Amino acid sequence: MELPLVVGVDGSDSSLEAVDWAVDEAARHGLPLRLVHASRWERYEGARPSFTTGRPSEEIMAKHIAASCAERARRLGPELKVSSEVVADDAAAVLLNTAPESFALVTGSRGRGEIAGTLLGSVSLTVAARAVCPVVVVRGGERNRRGSCGRVVVGVGEGAESSAAVRFAFREAEARGCALHAVRAWRRPAHEHADQPLVVDDAVRAHEEQASARLTEATRDTAREHPRVEVHRRTVEGPAHRALLEAAAEADLVVVGALRRHGRFGLQLGRVAHALLHHSECPVAVVPQRA
Repeated sequence: MELPLVVGVDGSDSSLEAVDWAVDEAARHGLPLRLVHASRWERYEGARPSFTTGRPSEEIMAKHIAASCAERARRLGPELKVSSEVVADDAAAVLLNTAPESFALVTGSRGRGEIAGTLLGSVSLTVAARAVCPVVVVRGGERNRRGSCGRVVVGVGEGAESSAAVRFAFREAEARGCALHAVRAWRRPAHEHADQPLVVDDAVRAHEEQASARLTEATRDTAREHPRVEVHRRTVEGPAHRALLEAAAEADLVVVGALRRHGRFGLQLGRVAHALLHHSECPVAVVPQRA
């Protein structure tokens, strides 16, 4: 049985963009689509009924949001299996609880009622930083969200942190029939041979060659498993978040890994993923990797 693609919906414009993106994603992978709306109406309204129905007004609104989002999804993807539900709990907690039985979680970048200028909503940030399955935060321009750029970008960092992200990115590129751009950033140590220009040139070449070799090694096996995917490898001197933000401007999806350390609480999200979630011009997939 295929795990569903789960979308957190709240009726905001951002969550409707997430629904639209998820419909295309579910169709690409042949997945059932599950829409979840979380509401704390039981806590805030209790048994206080509306005058017309005898049920709390927030409960009515919650069910309306879930039903209207499901109707939108069925209209956009009539071939999809779509379900929806309302859960009386905190939104981040609900989505995190569904993660172990989800192909991926999808959220918008901002929720209903959050400040318009907010770069990223608190629910999206919490879910991306703690979920045990991949999380896609749908953001960026319409061209990027609709997959018009024809490329998936993956950031390749150190060792095991990137392996799950690389596999996810290859699957995405193959499902979309587009190219995969693998990016690895490198930086030379400060003050390295600063007083010897020729040595500096040799050191720069050595660092660049080492980064290139690690990038090839990190993608070689997965590339063999996906021979139809056209792979472009690029090393960039400088901060990784800057290199990936630049690449994301012309991408349909940018993928980055995040280590999940057993027994650690709080947000487990690196600087690169954090920067992408707040500033990327295309949707961002955060793929967890157990340390």
